[in-house]
Amino acid sequence: MTGEPTLAPEILPAGPDGVLLRFGLKPQPLAMAAAQVLAGELDSDLPHGVVEIAPALVSVLLRFDPAATSRAVLARDVLARAERIAGSRPAPPAPLRRWTIPASFGGDDGPQLAEVAELLGVSQDAATRQLCTADLRVLTIGFAPGQPYIGLLPPAWNLPRMPDLNPNVPAGAVVVAVRQIVMFGAESATGWRQIARAAFRTFRPERDEPMPLRAGDAIRYTPASAAEIATLAREADGMGGATVEMLR
Repeated sequence: MTGEPTLAPEILPAGPDGVLLRFGLKPQPLAMAAAQVLAGELDSDLPHGVVEIAPALVSVLLRFDPAATSRAVLARDVLARAERIAGSRPAPPAPLRRWTIPASFGGDDGPQLAEVAELLGVSQDAATRQLCTADLRVLTIGFAPGQPYIGLLPPAWNLPRMPDLNPNVPAGAVVVAVRQIVMFGAESATGWRQIARAAFRTFRPERDEPMPLRAGDAIRYTPASAAEIATLAREADGMGGATVEMLR
């Protein structure tokens, strides 16, 4: 159909022992779905000599043992898989799990919710409802241990990053830009707008599972009061009232 995006996978060298397969340069849905499908296929059918797979938004990085395989052999294998996947125009894989995460929207916990709502042309309550009813997935984990990039929000949420940095958002901050959500596991500077805060901690090294979220997990936020989030934040496990449901 005219106007539909096309995928042109390309393979690139990445250091002395890596290859990078990418489906595009921008986080558009088809490229992200293809990267997720490729990562899942590689995980279940690991090419000979590969020692690590690291998926990102529209790409997959593979590290290999040069004593077991060569870059050229691995590149041919991965590119052939990627071209087959691209030709099938895949949908994102169905999630195995759904997380429900309480968050406090607006006020001190979401100081830029009003600005985001104004950019969307809706009320703060409507903006919160849109986010809490969106079909969200963990797109990738990156930048910091356990830190999720979550999306995609509806097209109207394709908001640019701010011209200046938020110098310091707190642990648990829920920030938005470019149709995506990031939840910070620790205090951080960011160019994204903070609209909420959760007590859920995406990384706690002392937990049995330090990084509970995985790429592909479904995410649903549920509104909570600031007092409820403050209470949940005092719980030792750092799960912040989050629950997980197995979907299949």
